[in-house]
Amino acid sequence: MTVINALAGLVCGVLSGYGIGGGSLLLLYMTGVDRLPQTSAQGINLLYFLPTSAAALISHLKNGLVEKRALIWAALPGMAASALAALAATNLSSPLLRRLFGIFCVLAGVKMFFRKEP
Repeated sequence: MTVINALAGLVCGVLSGYGIGGGSLLLLYMTGVDRLPQTSAQGINLLYFLPTSAAALISHLKNGLVEKRALIWAALPGMAASALAALAATNLSSPLLRRLFGIFCVLAGVKMFFRKEP
């Protein structure tokens, strides 16, 4: 692991803590800059998500920002969807995954750009 890769992971982790979408940025870094295959980058990103999401959940629970009754209803379908998406991703080609992820990033950016603040 290079120092630059470690710094990229650190920066993306900090941004994740602020809710900026560090995991997506990390995926873009790994595939665009570090030239990792899409499937490898996705696997690393999933592993990266586990400790960062656990730390965020603990922090949000301590600060009373989580409705505990809703947690189980969000967590169980989320885990099932993640497992199904991982299974689907292993059966798709890297060029197709790149295109799908690019479309997702563009759509997410457009949605965020035109979002009305509450």
